[in-house]
Parts: sequence; structure tokens; C-alpha cells
Amino acid sequence: MNTLLIVAAAIFAGLLVSRLARLIGLPNVTAFLVAGLLIGPFLAGILDREAVRSLSVISDMALGFIAFSIGSEFKLDNLKKIGKGPLTITVFQGLTTAALIDLGLILLGFSVPESLLLGAIGLATAPAATLMVIRQYKAKGPVTSMLLPVVAMDDALGLMVFSISSSVASALLGGEITLSSMLLGPVIEILGSLLCGTVLGFLLSFCAGFFRSRGNKLALTLAAVLAGVGLCAVLNLSSLLVCMMIGAVAANFCRQEAVIVEQTDRFTPPLFLLFFVLSGAGLDLSVLPTVGLLGAAYLILRSLGKWLGALLGAAAVHADGNVRKYLGLTLLPQAGVAIGMSTLVTARFSQYGGIASRISAVVLAATLIYELVGPVITKIALIKAGEIPAEAK
Repeated sequence: MNTLLIVAAAIFAGLLVSRLARLIGLPNVTAFLVAGLLIGPFLAGILDREAVRSLSVISDMALGFIAFSIGSEFKLDNLKKIGKGPLTITVFQGLTTAALIDLGLILLGFSVPESLLLGAIGLATAPAATLMVIRQYKAKGPVTSMLLPVVAMDDALGLMVFSISSSVASALLGGEITLSSMLLGPVIEILGSLLCGTVLGFLLSFCAGFFRSRGNKLALTLAAVLAGVGLCAVLNLSSLLVCMMIGAVAANFCRQEAVIVEQTDRFTPPLFLLFFVLSGAGLDLSVLPTVGLLGAAYLILRSLGKWLGALLGAAAVHADGNVRKYLGLTLLPQAGVAIGMSTLVTARFSQYGGIASRISAVVLAATLIYELVGPVITKIALIKAGEIPAEAK
């Protein structure tokens, strides 16, 4: 099918299903994913796998702007108000989730390497779905203020834990473990990503002063985000961290920050719609029957780990009561980062007796379930916390 027709079909499907979903109170994110499933290769077949792959650039752009939007919330004044809480909670919920999956799967009789790899992958959270729910329902309050920085830092922690876990798993399977492979690689990736994003953020902030029109400021922002995503592909950096830093630097050092954020917010809704519809079309329904006990255990242990870890972290920093109760429930969505990690597992462990294929199946099945159910649970948690206005429900 013609590329423009594919894009048009995806947009129409997303709009139609989101309109129907509003009648039963489902978030737009879930509606867009369902729309993708309906027109994707496993149901109607309007979008086949090749069509979804051909539009991967849209997904790359969308993830870049999602990270930019999260970064733009990192204003120094706000961060000073909430203090060290986000970092502490991120570490607690991340390590608790990984440890719970590791121990739970080992006790159920699964191999230690397999358990370690799934534990590290389970740490990752999907910032895209979370941000979309917050924006759609105009959520505001202690839980929302804590959620955005936790989701952003979660991926940096995930990179570190995954690198260590995969190195230990490789050693247990007969490979060689080195300090460099465990720590040096991810540290370089994280620091390089933050440095790259900082440089691009200052360039955006400096150059924005030379343009008066809102359209040119939007074009400049688009160039900065696309440059960040492109450099990540060349330099093997994290596009989420790079684009998050671009947004954070611009939010704090750019005089035209308010205009840039406003224009970006006007530009991105169709892009995010396409991203989630294409993500839905890429979800593989055929993996659901194959995951069995391993998949069920992963889902339960990860969900429990996110909730318990966030509760413990929030208690450690004496956070607001609603943060303790509901933050963990908003951390369930999981998508791109986890799938990327499972792809790395496939590349590195494909020769070890089916471990890679089992992990890939579990992660794909979990992504399908978490992406469909996670936004709904996030909405419910924010309503219970009193952070979604009545008129936005």
C-alpha cells in the first residue's frame, strides 16, 4: 500500500476508536493501541509488518518528542521542591522489581540466567503511555509531580542493571565476565547521552533568540530533537536520555521556553497518535499462548515489584500518602525499552537452548498486556489520588 495511504488509514483508525473508547472512559493511549491491533497484520491486515517497519522513523520521532516533553518538566525550581525523592524512589522501585522477578522465577524452577535477564528487562517502564495519560486528563498533584522524573530516570537505571545482569548471565552460561562489560559500557552510554543532550539543548536555547516567528522556533526544536535521535543511532546512545536532556536544558536556560513548549504541544498530538497506532499494529497476538507459567509469573512479579518498590521508596523519603498508595500503579506500562533489551538478548544468547526465544515471547506478550491495561490503571490511580479534574474524566 502507498505510504501516505498507510499513514491516513492509521490516523483515521486511531481517531475513530478513540472516539468510541471515550464512551466507556478508556484513555486515548489504549484506544490507539486497539486501533493498531484491529488494522494490523494479525486481524484486518490493512497494515502488514512491512508497512509498520517502513514507518519506523515516525516511532523514532515520537519517542524523541516524548522524551523532550518529559525533560521540559524538569525545571530546577520544581526539582528543588520535590528534592531527592524521585531518585530514591527510582532506585527502590527498580531494584525491588528486578530482585523480585529474579528470586521468584528462580524459586519456581527457571534457570538463573533466564531469571536474571527477565528481572533486568522488567525494570524498564514506558514513558510514552504515562505522559499521554497525564496530558489527556490534565493530571496535576504530588503523584504526577513524582511520576515524571521517576519514569525518566528509570531507563538510565535499567541500562545499568541490564548490562550487569546480562554479563552475569553470560558468565553462568560459559562466557566471560569483566568489569568493563558490566559497568564501563552503560556508564559511557549514559554520560555520553546526557552530554550530547546538554550540548543540543544549549544550541537550541541559544539559536531560539534569533527567530521571532513561532513557526521557526518549532522548526528549530524539530531540528534539535531529530539531530538528537539521529546522533543516537550513529553513536549508540540512548535517544530517551538525549532528548530528555534537550528538553530539560531548554526549560531552564531558554528565554523562549514557553513558546517552544506551546508549539511543540500543538505539533505532537498527531505524531503520538501515529506512534501508538503503529505500536498496536506491531503487537504480536500469536505469542500469548506460548508464554505459559513463565509469562504469568513475570507479569505478576513485575507488577508486585513496581508497586512494592514505589511504596518502600516513597516511605523512605516520607512522601505524600497518595504517592505511597498510587505511584507504583502508574509505573506498569512497558514497551519500547523492554523490547529493545529483549532484542539484545536475542543477539547475544540465541545459541543457548531457547532462552532468547522464551524471553522474547514473554516480553512481547507482557508488552501487549501492559500497554493495553497499563494506561487504564494509571488513569484509575490518578483519579483515586484526586489529581484528574472532574471535567477531564
